[in-house]
Amino acid sequence: MFDVETIPDRLAIFPLTGALLLPKGALPLNIFEPRYLAMLDDTLKTDHRMIGMIQPRAENAAGLEDLHPVGCMGRITSFNETPDGRYQISLTGITRFRLTGVESGFHPYLLADVVRSEFAEDLEKPVPDEGFDRPKFLDLLMRYFETENLQSDWENLREADEALMIDALSMLCPFEAEEKQLLLEAADLAARRSTLQTLMEFAIRKTEEGEGRVQ
Repeated sequence: MFDVETIPDRLAIFPLTGALLLPKGALPLNIFEPRYLAMLDDTLKTDHRMIGMIQPRAENAAGLEDLHPVGCMGRITSFNETPDGRYQISLTGITRFRLTGVESGFHPYLLADVVRSEFAEDLEKPVPDEGFDRPKFLDLLMRYFETENLQSDWENLREADEALMIDALSMLCPFEAEEKQLLLEAADLAARRSTLQTLMEFAIRKTEEGEGRVQ
C-alpha cells in the first residue's frame, strides 16, 4: 500500500517527449532501451517504486537546462516482462515535482533532486471547479473529437467524474509537447480545464482555417 512518507526527494527520471502523467492518472509504458531497463530494475528494489516522468527540452537530455522544470512522480503499479526482454509497466501518478538538480554519469539514466512543496494539493481530493459547464464543455469536446477524427463513449462522458474526465482527456488528447506541459503545470483543476478548452478551441480553429472555413 502506498505511504506518503516514502515519497522521495531524489529519484530516477524518464525524459519522454509528449508523455503526460498527472496525479491519480495511469500511464502505460513499453520499455526497451537498456538504460531504462536498468532504471526500472533499480527502481523496483526501492520501497517507493517511483520514477519521475518529465519532458525534455532537447534530445539526449543530460542536465537541468535540457529538461522542463516540472514533472510528475509515478509509482510502478503494474509490471510485466516480455519474452524479448521488454518491460511493460503502468505508472500511477502520485504528485508533481519541481527539479532542483540533475546527476548524470554515475548511472546509465538520470537521477534528479526534486521538491514537491508547491504541489501539496496533488495528494488531496481535487478542489471542485465551480466554473465547469458540462454541456458547454461536452459540446466543445465533440467538435474537437470530430476535428481530430477521435471516438469516445459519450454516454459515459456525460456521467463521468469531472476531475477524472479533465485529467484523462489532458493525458490522452493528441496535443503538442509544449501544450501538454501547460496542462501539467496548471495550478488546479479549474486552470487545467480552462487550458484544455483553450487548446481544443485552438485546434478546431486551426483546422477550420486550413480548410478555408474561417474568413
